[in-house]
Parts: sequence; structure tokens; C-alpha cells
Amino acid sequence: MSKKMRARTKMRRRVAGLLALAFALVGVGALYSVLVPEPQTAQAQQDPAIVREGEKIFNNTCISCHGANLEGVKDRGPSLIGVGEASVYFQTSTGRMPAMAQSAQIPRKPRVLTPDEVDAVAAFVQANGGGVQMPDEKGAALQGQDPARGGELFRFNCASCHNFTGRGGALSSGKFAPALDGVTEDEMYAAMLSGPQNMPRFSERQLSPDEKKDIIAYVKSVTDGNNNPGGAPIGGLGPQSEGFIAFIVGIVALLGITLWIGAKA
Repeated sequence: MSKKMRARTKMRRRVAGLLALAFALVGVGALYSVLVPEPQTAQAQQDPAIVREGEKIFNNTCISCHGANLEGVKDRGPSLIGVGEASVYFQTSTGRMPAMAQSAQIPRKPRVLTPDEVDAVAAFVQANGGGVQMPDEKGAALQGQDPARGGELFRFNCASCHNFTGRGGALSSGKFAPALDGVTEDEMYAAMLSGPQNMPRFSERQLSPDEKKDIIAYVKSVTDGNNNPGGAPIGGLGPQSEGFIAFIVGIVALLGITLWIGAKA
């Protein structure tokens, strides 16, 4: 093989290698763009007047703990960047925020902000910090059509903390899972989206929107007192209260039989 032919062969190999490398880089870039989720970015709301109103309310009630730029204040309050309107809605609509004092867990209390003020603050935080947004449906529209499936999902994902019928329970370090009596559909959906305090956040991969709605339908059925086919709910606590009553009845029956046998003897 002549020197000229060897040079051509070598050049072809180099070109082929460069083309293969280019195709590989393009393929990696395409896979990255498809598989990696888009980062959450702050997006302005459609109505800037609501955002401006939310900024005023934030500056009057929230800025001392959460900072002027939502960055949070050390030993006072966490950053609100990335929490979204779902978290703001849950915390403010349930009265947990504004918080009066730091504690192991901030309990539910009467709401300080009006519904319009809650929406305005949520719009402001969403516009400047981004994060998870609330669905377009409101109220009863967030109740699913299959509470039976909701019950199965609730027992698998929620019952270990909230009890089988949503009556709550104690956790570690002075914390607790609150009872779900009187909690609205919007608050439950917001809690599942935002994961407040010890509660995990359920993404759409873990629980789809329809599954979340079915869970809400189940919780409303057991907390509204309309799901007691066996008679008295006994506080809705499940086998604990029923077992306790059976124990008391059994002990009383045994004492009665013992006294009767003793009297006969």
C-alpha cells in the first residue's frame, strides 16, 4: 500500500471517529433533555395586581421570618423559594402561619388572613419563588368518584400516621399527625402536594391527581359521619376502642361469673 493510500485511510478513520463522537454527543444531549425534568422557575402570575397585593401582605406579616427575597431568616423561618402556592395555601388557610412562636410542631388555629389575602400571598410567592401550584378545581370538585380505592390508598400511604379513619396519632419528638375532621378538600390536596412538617410530599408519580381525589373522597366519607354501617362509630378510632370495650365487657362478665360461682359455693 502506497503512502498516499495509507494517508487517505488514516484520514477516513479520523473523520469516521469524529463523526461517531459527534453523533454520540448529540445522542447524549437528546437523552438528557428528554429524561431530566425541567427546573422549577419563578413565573409571574397572569394578574400582576394580585401579586402586588400579595407583596404588601407578605411585607406586613411574613418578611420578618422569611426574608425580603423569600430566602428565609436563620432560627426564624425557612426559605420559601421553590415551595409554591400549594404550601403557602395550606399553611395560611389552616392558620398555622403566621406562627406565633417556634415549637416542635405548629398546630392548626383560627385563620389570620382572609381567603383573598391567602390567594394574594400565594400568588406572590409563586411568582417570585416558583414551586408546586394548586389545581384549577376547588372544593367538592376535588372529591374523587371512587372512595373505596381512596380507602386502599389511604391505608397504604397515610394510615400509619393519621390512623385508619383520619383521627390522627402521636409521632416522635413532640410531633403528631393531626386529625382530619373538618379539613377541607383544598387543604388536603395542598398538603399532599406540599408535604407540610412531617408529612411526605406526594408527586404525581407517587399519587396521580385522580388518586389524590379518591383519597379525599374517602377521608370526607369517614370524617363526616356518613360511613358507619355497623352502628355507633365509637369515636372512629377503629380496633383500639372496640378492643378496649370488649376487654371491659369481658372483665365485668368474668367477675360476675366468679361472684355467682362463689355465692353458689
